[in-house]
Amino acid sequence: MAITDDVLVIGGGLAGATAALAAADAAEDARIRLVTYKQSTLRHASGLIDVLGYAPGGVSDGENGQEQGQNQNQTPVADPFTALESLPESHPYQRVGVDAVREALAFFDEIAGDAYAGSHTEMNALVPTHGGTVKPTARYPVSTAEGLASDDRDTLLVGFETLPDFDAPLAAAHLEAAGAPFDARGVTLSFPGIVRDDAKVTRYAHLLDHNERVETLTGKTGAREALAATVEPHLDGESRVGFPAVLGDDHPAAVRETLSDALGADTFEVPMGPPSLPGLRLEDLLYDALESAGVRVTSGVPVVDYETAVADSTADEPATAAIDHVVVDRNGAEIPHEADQYVLATGGLVGKGVESNRERVTEGIFDCYVPHATDRYDWFVDDVFGEQPYARFGVVPDEDLRPLDADGNLEFSNLRAAGSVLGGYDYAAEKSGAGVSLATGYVAGTRAGEGCQ
Repeated sequence: MAITDDVLVIGGGLAGATAALAAADAAEDARIRLVTYKQSTLRHASGLIDVLGYAPGGVSDGENGQEQGQNQNQTPVADPFTALESLPESHPYQRVGVDAVREALAFFDEIAGDAYAGSHTEMNALVPTHGGTVKPTARYPVSTAEGLASDDRDTLLVGFETLPDFDAPLAAAHLEAAGAPFDARGVTLSFPGIVRDDAKVTRYAHLLDHNERVETLTGKTGAREALAATVEPHLDGESRVGFPAVLGDDHPAAVRETLSDALGADTFEVPMGPPSLPGLRLEDLLYDALESAGVRVTSGVPVVDYETAVADSTADEPATAAIDHVVVDRNGAEIPHEADQYVLATGGLVGKGVESNRERVTEGIFDCYVPHATDRYDWFVDDVFGEQPYARFGVVPDEDLRPLDADGNLEFSNLRAAGSVLGGYDYAAEKSGAGVSLATGYVAGTRAGEGCQ
């Protein structure tokens, strides 16, 4: 017996979760299901919601009209929405339109509530990262808000001996070299209660969440108080203190409040590489929203096959193949899942949603067309920092985000694609990955929800 739903979303990242939530919002009584093979990639992400941080070559930065490109002066985009209007036609943002990007961000704001900041302006914020660079972003966790690079307050960055991924003195030096409008200084200290350098970031968070008692030179005390006492002697007039993003998972606001009160300085988190607590918090936020919206989530089940039927033709569209059902592998048992509408949000080359071999590049589940050069040596350029063709590999959608074949015809009448499985953009160079996932997930999910009514 097939499991039947109205909308089936394949993929559990930001694009897939957004698509499922948007479908549930567009079709209130519909049965929406999300299936995902692996853990969400959100735990590897910074938790920042970028729209467009750097304009691709030949596109105005939207602020002063100068042309910015990957191999040119990398000035961050100040106004991403102005820059979106000048992107190439093949870019996913052009497919959905600027208004849809704004609607998707507003949709995210409703889901995120007070966990994220940045909705007060359309200008990008500059958030310092663990390498001492700044990332242009449209929405950012409130845990990072006090650390914006546009703020001119002097800053102390604190790193920990057992957490080598964040070199606070080096990050501070990079910020000053980059022209940050404040004095930055970094120190590396021991973290109370942790002596091993292989402790997971969740261990740091757990100590602070529960304010576990830890051993100090003066006896046992709460982890929050012990951390504040460790940092306080190193303050030299700074009015804000930045920590690696380990300040609690379940109760991060309470942890920051305790530290701020004890230090007499505002505290903030610096986004880290994977595994990322801000990414885990975003994952929790989205999956809590999915549960509240009544979306059924099935994880650990790869889609291994599918069957098609012929859709009815209309005056506007000729007869096109439609997906009748997909088959998922649940612990070795093949289970059919059928739906009226499907959303593909399986990721790009990194997420294995787009696959390649020596002969060709293709989408991994439905074999959707992915444009690429015939000669695989044309898939890349020798300059490692150059504009790599493979970075733009992905399916080509119409304006409703339905994948097209090599002749420009619909692959399937009831399939839409969202996120990095889409081609035509370089999310790593542009710093646009989360924004594209949000915008295309929102549009694909909304259209799928409307299509099943």
